Amino acid sequence: MTKEVVLLVAHGARDPGNEGNREVEELAGLWQARHSGVPVRVCWIEHAPVLLPQGLEQAVAELGDGGGRLLVLPLVLNAASHVKHDIPQAIASARAHHPSVEFRYGCHLGTTDQLLKALRYRLHQTMVGLAMPDPRTTGVVVLARGASDIEATGEVAKMAHWIYETTHHELVLPAFTDVCFPRLEQVVQRLDLLGASQMIVLPYYLFTGRLIKRIERQVERLTKQYPNRVIVQADYIGAHEQLLDLLDLRLRQCREGSLLSPYDNPVPLQSN
Repeated sequence: MTKEVVLLVAHGARDPGNEGNREVEELAGLWQARHSGVPVRVCWIEHAPVLLPQGLEQAVAELGDGGGRLLVLPLVLNAASHVKHDIPQAIASARAHHPSVEFRYGCHLGTTDQLLKALRYRLHQTMVGLAMPDPRTTGVVVLARGASDIEATGEVAKMAHWIYETTHHELVLPAFTDVCFPRLEQVVQRLDLLGASQMIVLPYYLFTGRLIKRIERQVERLTKQYPNRVIVQADYIGAHEQLLDLLDLRLRQCREGSLLSPYDNPVPLQSN
């Protein structure tokens, strides 16, 4: 049987207490409990002590001299520059230096039924906290990180539409915290003009970090700007069972080769 190591690649959280990175490690621990037969390791793209090149080297070392299979799974929602360029470039470099190791680059998390269910659960939790107001007059802002890649931002709009299609909320709009538009303030203004009695800011984020803290400050400011509206922030996805189930699926697809990342370049780099 081929020896395997699974390497989860997270984005990395730039927050003072490294709370977001600890949440990634906690999730990895929960997921490792589901897969006791294979080591699960974690690295980050930025803002963390173990970055992607080092994580790849550590995982290769764990496989040993006989080589084996390294399954690289991006713990990333949408396919922007990290998924399309940074991770495959690092894998290509590691592949060139370790020809005895089989590197498989799994698919990113993507817009999936599992993540839809997780977001709907967070939305329902918030509705319960508001004493279950009429969803038809409760606006929802699906708030994501934002990217310069229009394919990635389009996936956020797709998720917002899925929430609209599968709930009774009639006002569901996407927004972004950085890089692209519309921003949260613009969408709240639009929902106010459309007559939303209350608004739920639903972070389309896996873990906490600097941007989640920024959203909290923005929501606090917006509640003062719109005293006649109730504006609340839902929780981010976190270590939800649906996220663990999705990782199970991505691992199985990567191991079987039934769904790999389309951005991988399996041809080894030519050494000088």
